[in-house]
Amino acid sequence: MTTDSTTTGFDTREVRRARYAIAAVFTVHGAVTGSFATRVPWIQDHAGVSAGQLGIALAFPAIGASLAMPLAGTVSHRFGARTALRGLLALWTLALILPALAPNLLTLCAALFVYGASAGMSDVAMNALGVEVENRLDKSIMSGLHGMWSVGALIGSAAGTVAAHVGADARLHHTVVALVLTVLGLIACQRVLDLRSEPDEEPPPRFALPPKSALIIGAVGFCAVFAEGASLDWSAVYLRDVLDNSAGLAAASTTAFALTMAIARIAGDRIVDRFGAVRTVRTGGILATVGGVMVVTAPNAALAMSGFGLMGLGIAVVVPLAFAAAGRSGPNPSQAIAGVATITYTSGLIAPSAIGSLAEATSLVVSFGVVSVLAFGLVLGAGVLRAGDRKPVASSDAGAASRAAAAPRP
Repeated sequence: MTTDSTTTGFDTREVRRARYAIAAVFTVHGAVTGSFATRVPWIQDHAGVSAGQLGIALAFPAIGASLAMPLAGTVSHRFGARTALRGLLALWTLALILPALAPNLLTLCAALFVYGASAGMSDVAMNALGVEVENRLDKSIMSGLHGMWSVGALIGSAAGTVAAHVGADARLHHTVVALVLTVLGLIACQRVLDLRSEPDEEPPPRFALPPKSALIIGAVGFCAVFAEGASLDWSAVYLRDVLDNSAGLAAASTTAFALTMAIARIAGDRIVDRFGAVRTVRTGGILATVGGVMVVTAPNAALAMSGFGLMGLGIAVVVPLAFAAAGRSGPNPSQAIAGVATITYTSGLIAPSAIGSLAEATSLVVSFGVVSVLAFGLVLGAGVLRAGDRKPVASSDAGAASRAAAAPRP
């Protein structure tokens, strides 16, 4: 194999292959989430739980992910990045089978805890390799990788919608999808970078408090994920209840928001390469804020949907850049990544319920006013993502999987 003639010394063909492989991994990961989301009503009926009990159960994926994510670095350190990702991704795809099998609330909570734990660990592992590939290519790819995750989620949700429409049993549907995605994931993992820690390298701590840098960067990610979660879960309700539109048009607003996010992420790398992480996020924050104001002042569906679209466009690249910045923020990037991931997962967990509680106390208009304020926080906090602007790396140290870079999804 030939090596790159630049100072990096990396085999450029291997790195390019690894880029496509890790993009495929992101797509597989997203497809699991999309497949699960569309069958939640079936799972609720099968488990015999009320709406309130379902809300409790749906908190367990985030709990499992938050507790398990710090372990990803240890797994990568012990087994190597490729083997770790292969195993963790397979756990995640196969975990899709569990929720549909749950006959009651207790088993559903347990199944969703395992589902979330495997999601979080594979999330950290795949993004660790994504940032390492980005470093070696010396150009932004993280936004595009997260865009491929969104594409996978759309594919999974589309297939799930068809399965639900024909009345397919979710146990059969999820088993078939899990097996197919497991095979695809294992094939994709064959081409990811095979990074290994040095023999004398200290393993990362199993559990540790996130460094200060992670808390600051995580705060920016919190604002973006909160706005994303609020828009995805409440945009349709907003159009139906506040603007008195039909259920079909209301649902279209959620689809439009998700598509805007996916397209913006796929196209975002070129923008980041040209303008840098800070300027990109600051401009995105302005767009998201304007979009939020449009939503709360909209007299009709067209303006509100345009506002949701602007919010999706503005926040699309924030999370990828936040994790990329964490992956370059200090001597223990994997610890920083786990910290940022925990913050963003927490934001995604509390956003829907927080919007609902505030709407019940005031109104949905006030709730999205708060979202607009958080979107403006991206403008103020964009400077902390300066670490996300890449610097060429001269080392192929295998410790990168658990030590030198990482960054999970939304």
